[in-house]
Amino acid sequence: MKAIDLFCGCGGLSAGLRDAGYKILAGIDIEQHYIQTFIENFPDSLSICSDASKVVPVELLSQLGLKVGELDLLVGGPPCQGFSKNVPHSQRKLHSENNTLVNTFLEYCEAMLPKWVLMENVAEMRNGFNQHYTDEIVERLTNAGYQVIHGIYNAADYGVPQRRRRAFFMARRDGVAPKEPIITHAKEAANDLFSSLKPHITVWNAISDLKPLKHGQGESPDTYFKPPQNHYQEYIRNGCTFTYNHVAKSLKPIQYERIASLQPGQGIKDLPDHLRPKGGYSGAYGRLTKDIVMPTITRWVFHAGSGRWGHPKDLRLITIREAARLHGFKDCFKFVGSYTQQAGQLGNSVPPLLAKIMGEAFLD
Repeated sequence: MKAIDLFCGCGGLSAGLRDAGYKILAGIDIEQHYIQTFIENFPDSLSICSDASKVVPVELLSQLGLKVGELDLLVGGPPCQGFSKNVPHSQRKLHSENNTLVNTFLEYCEAMLPKWVLMENVAEMRNGFNQHYTDEIVERLTNAGYQVIHGIYNAADYGVPQRRRRAFFMARRDGVAPKEPIITHAKEAANDLFSSLKPHITVWNAISDLKPLKHGQGESPDTYFKPPQNHYQEYIRNGCTFTYNHVAKSLKPIQYERIASLQPGQGIKDLPDHLRPKGGYSGAYGRLTKDIVMPTITRWVFHAGSGRWGHPKDLRLITIREAARLHGFKDCFKFVGSYTQQAGQLGNSVPPLLAKIMGEAFLD
């Protein structure tokens, strides 16, 4: 099955779809350092660094040796800043440039007429602005001959060790009604002997086999510290011999003091008076505990003062590799660019394991 990934970023959707058996023909993104990571991990795919609205969909199909209607799957996650809850409500505008790229994605659908469509966005997009964009997506895809379903899905319920709620739109024009993916994990599963669901995967389930580090330490690539400790770690290693991006960010003295003064589970409100900043997020300088599901990873995962990114055992922040593990990226997926750029690529991506399950729903 052949797929094209619009607004591909570093390749989270593509990585999951590849694991589901799809061939990724092309990825398009305007960010140069995102595309560099895509190229690193998808060397056989066409990589286009461009504003997607400047690419002619039919010409792209021709370049790939396809005609209108022959593409199996068009996927994409149009930039969502205009819907994000991290943007103050007063600054969210219906026709923000950050929102209108949803229309660009729909224009590709209407021009290419792929058999299947998968679009991802932040959860707030589905109901935002009185469901304006949801209604438009459903109306335009229906008019183009598609059957459409949509919903909000939490990555943790599908085997990703992270609480991450996202909206997905699934559409088919091959005469078959789309099917929602079936939930596989649940918080209550561990206490229910009769449940077919598995317990949510925790932070320590995901990263316990990676090498302990002090801040500023680490090499990429590096060897593994110990054998895989569970099925998730076996899956995520996927036969890899080395691990990449397991390098701990160097902390400023005040940042290290703050993290070193906290126990796992504590955060900014628990800091001693002389170390407490004047303000900050409720999760700032927070340290993870081993038994929780990871909070939503953002592009600020590199910054101690912007979230609960503290390692549950070592006195440091989690590495890009650990964040990638908690996001569902396999260990052979290599992020390139500066540490901050890698964090941005990761935080803005779709968890590959969730993308895999969404892709498999079309194949059912």
